[in-house]
Amino acid sequence: MIGFYILIGAISLVSWLISNTLKNKFKKYSEIQLRNGMSGAEIAEKMLADNGIFDVKVISTPGQLTDHYNPKDKTVNLSESVYSQRNAAAAAVAAHECGHAVQHAKAYSYLTMRSQLVPIVSVTSKFSQWLVIGGLVLGAASSASGIGFYVAIAGLLFMALATLFSFVTLPVEYDASNRALAWLKNKNMVSQQELAGATDALKWAARTYLVAALGSLAMLLYWGFKILGNRN
Repeated sequence: MIGFYILIGAISLVSWLISNTLKNKFKKYSEIQLRNGMSGAEIAEKMLADNGIFDVKVISTPGQLTDHYNPKDKTVNLSESVYSQRNAAAAAVAAHECGHAVQHAKAYSYLTMRSQLVPIVSVTSKFSQWLVIGGLVLGAASSASGIGFYVAIAGLLFMALATLFSFVTLPVEYDASNRALAWLKNKNMVSQQELAGATDALKWAARTYLVAALGSLAMLLYWGFKILGNRN
């Protein structure tokens, strides 16, 4: 189990470093005020309109970095600071979330796949690690014929679904950022300095998803080796 704790510690450290850098980046670019004077909410509403999307609402949601697009009720949810602020960071986040709305409107395949996986992964992710550990306790690492092995394999399959979800999320997030930045640039919504700040902020935001995906894959490979690599 020492290897497991080392892996968890390494993933947690990298995740913390990325998250901390992201917060600092957003703080930095929150100080760059938009020359057009538009708030995050106004940026979002204009991007939706420019893409011919009129059935999506832009609403404010409590918290910090809680911004998201909800395909079920078609709402772009912006955190309170992003919704009302008029800076490069707010513009980047607002446009990014609208990028998801554009994906939804255009039936972007990876977003569709991700939405289909959400209800499955929300259930399987709660039990995957317990099943793997339980299977190992029951002897999965030493025998391929006992109940422990099948329990552990079920846990690995659940983990594989979570890993798949993490990797499907990557193109969804990167594509949303690309759509956002292209719109901000092509519509002359921001200056060169503001665009540079928005680009850097979204780049670091995307890295949080990359770390999560790699961490999920590392955990899957670790437990897979424990179960399948040491059997007699």
